[in-house]
Order: sequence, then structure tokens, then C-alpha cells
Amino acid sequence: MMEGLNERLRAARFLVNRISPVPLLVRVGIFVTVLVGFLVAYPVEAFVPRSLLALTVVAVLPAVGPRRVWPTFAALVTVGGWLLATVGFDRPPALWRLVAVASLLYLAHTLCALAALLPYDAVVDPDLAVRWLSRAGGVVLASAVLGIVLGWLGGAGGDRGSQAATVAGLLVAVGLSALLGWLLRRR
Repeated sequence: MMEGLNERLRAARFLVNRISPVPLLVRVGIFVTVLVGFLVAYPVEAFVPRSLLALTVVAVLPAVGPRRVWPTFAALVTVGGWLLATVGFDRPPALWRLVAVASLLYLAHTLCALAALLPYDAVVDPDLAVRWLSRAGGVVLASAVLGIVLGWLGGAGGDRGSQAATVAGLLVAVGLSALLGWLLRRR
């Protein structure tokens, strides 16, 4: 039994010595993104030392195991924090918090996808991570602008504003479906 433990420690030490910078930075990015998502989603009243420790551990899990169930678990914990803040503490859902939580969830998801592809010891050109994050930033920016515009349309015109936002949302959904169909046929 002791020999098996020594072998695992030796393998872990070997793995730590072989970690390359880009995969390590991607995993640090996952941790930071998930943790900031928790801080934005949860109400301030929920932050006691024990819960902060638990949330930190949950933020570490997807960074260590991006191919496992941990990214989904962290996303569900984030959504649970959002629900706790809006339903449990009667906080009105602010648009900026909704956009921030959604953006952080997407960034954590896309970083986990990148980390799942990169072994710890992969030699990676930093341009790959920059291009990946640039594309993710474009998606986040476009989604935030669209969410703010739809929120504005929902508030404009009283009762008719929600109809305008619904129609605009449907048009965007149809347009995206057509774009995806065109992209699939193009292959």
C-alpha cells in the first residue's frame, strides 16, 4: 500500500515538473473566471468564511478536471447563486449582473473546452490562446450588446416594448438558425 502511494506521489511530482506555461495559464483563467462568476452571482450576505472556502474549492475543480463533470457543476453552482440572490434575498434582477454572469459562464465554458484539448505538458504557441480568447471576447461583446438592446427594447413603449423585444428576439433566433444551417451546408 505504501509503495502505491509513493508511486502516485512520484507521478504527481513528474507531472508538476512538466507543466508548460500556456496550459497552466488557461487553467488559472478558468479558476479566476469561475470565482469571479461566483462573486457576481451570489449575494454579499452569503459570503461567510466557510462558504468562500467552499466556493474556492468549487472554482478549483473545473480548472483541475476540465474534461469531467466539474465545469457543469460550477455552472450550476453559479446559477444557484443567481437564484439565491434573486429569489432568496429578493434582489431585483439587474441587467448588468445578468450580462456579467452569462458572460463569465460562457468564458469559463470556453476556457474549459480549450483546457480539455491541451495536455498539461503541451508546448503551445501563445497565439492560439490569444486567438481563442479574442473569438470568445467577440462572442461576449456581441451577446452583451444584443442583451442590452433587447432590454432597452423591452422597456421602450410600455406594454408594446415587450412585444418589440419578443419580435426582435425571434428575428435574431431565425437569423442565427439560418446562419448555422448555411454553415453546415457549406462544409
